[in-house]
Amino acid sequence: MKSRLVTGSAAVVLALVGAMLVFAYASKADDRALADLTPVEILVVKSAVPAGTPADRLGEYLTVKSLPAAAIAGSALRDLEGSEGKVLSADLVPGEQLLAERLVAPEDANTAGSIDVPKGLQEVSVQLEPQRVVGGLIAPGDHVGVFISFEAGGLKDSPGETTQLVFHKTLVTAMQGAPQAMTEDGEADVQALPEGSMLVTFAVDERTAQRIVFGAEFGKLWLSKEPEDAKESKPEVVQRSEVYR
Repeated sequence: MKSRLVTGSAAVVLALVGAMLVFAYASKADDRALADLTPVEILVVKSAVPAGTPADRLGEYLTVKSLPAAAIAGSALRDLEGSEGKVLSADLVPGEQLLAERLVAPEDANTAGSIDVPKGLQEVSVQLEPQRVVGGLIAPGDHVGVFISFEAGGLKDSPGETTQLVFHKTLVTAMQGAPQAMTEDGEADVQALPEGSMLVTFAVDERTAQRIVFGAEFGKLWLSKEPEDAKESKPEVVQRSEVYR
């Protein structure tokens, strides 16, 4: 009898502790959700800015906008403090958030908005929607992973859809961004998604160029921003039945 009482008491205590933990977790989740909605003022491009523009002249191209924290890039700038002597590394279009990595030392910038092609490689361009290009947050000099998807025929023994990260750390040499939606008063709508499409140019060898062209012609491409120190895993072909594994 006594042991049953002890067991019952322990169960009640555990239930109370579990309820307290669930309540604490839910409270923290609510706090995080509210934090994501907290407005934060950042610098946003109001008119197109050419690459190479000195930081001390950016004021005429920028405006301060208040956006929910969840909609702001991690490196978005709130002001130009500490940017003295730097220049833009790439062209900026209306509606873009000014990111810290867009401001570089003059010797590291290329005012043409593109970079030189490494010796022995060739350039090839593809046209993609912004969501396939990390939302347009890619600049010349960045490295990307290239995913290729086919609706059918990607594998000899599988008639269904397939996706694979085919190329790691592919060098981007040029970008042409999509225009931003405009409000009725002629200002950029910074909360709107980019419209249109983007042209991305890669520097690759001949074999890679052929495969990228084939993928763009007969399948679909998707890019990830993949810095040179990103970890690489063994290539894997993903099919419908494997997505949830």
